[in-house]
Amino acid sequence: MLFCARTLVVTLAGGLLCPSVAWAVGNTSTAVGSATAEIMDPISVTHVGGQALKFGTISVGDAGTVTVSPRGAATYTGGVSKVNGPGAAADQFTVSGFKNRSVSIVTYPGVVSSGTRTMSFTTTPSITSGRLSNGGQLVFSVGGTLSVPAGQVGGTYTGTYLAGAVYN
Repeated sequence: MLFCARTLVVTLAGGLLCPSVAWAVGNTSTAVGSATAEIMDPISVTHVGGQALKFGTISVGDAGTVTVSPRGAATYTGGVSKVNGPGAAADQFTVSGFKNRSVSIVTYPGVVSSGTRTMSFTTTPSITSGRLSNGGQLVFSVGGTLSVPAGQVGGTYTGTYLAGAVYN
């Protein structure tokens, strides 16, 4: 018991050097605070099966471009023209996550190749931001512009690109 009394005396005396240890004399009050946390579902982007950004079947003389809108409409410039064969089409993705949340969409350029021959393309999403539905989903499409060099060698060119989403 003697040890406790000495400790108390030292603590009270030490309160002058360290005010946080001792309560101030007089009127005091405390209140209870609150805290919350909201864990959002992980966001994911899924490619819709069977879809692809298709620049169609083209003929090349001089350099030019094929532009496919996010709605799938194609325009041709320079020495590039459409020929009979598979047509142009936009690609499609689904974003899934926490319902009613705002998201930003981003797509990146890509490259198509046939053997060692390559062509680059840029991408254009149908939306750059949106809100997930009550079911936690949002669908967007992607168009793009393929740069075709003069005299590009014939072949079937394939490639990939990235599409992503982030919560705002």
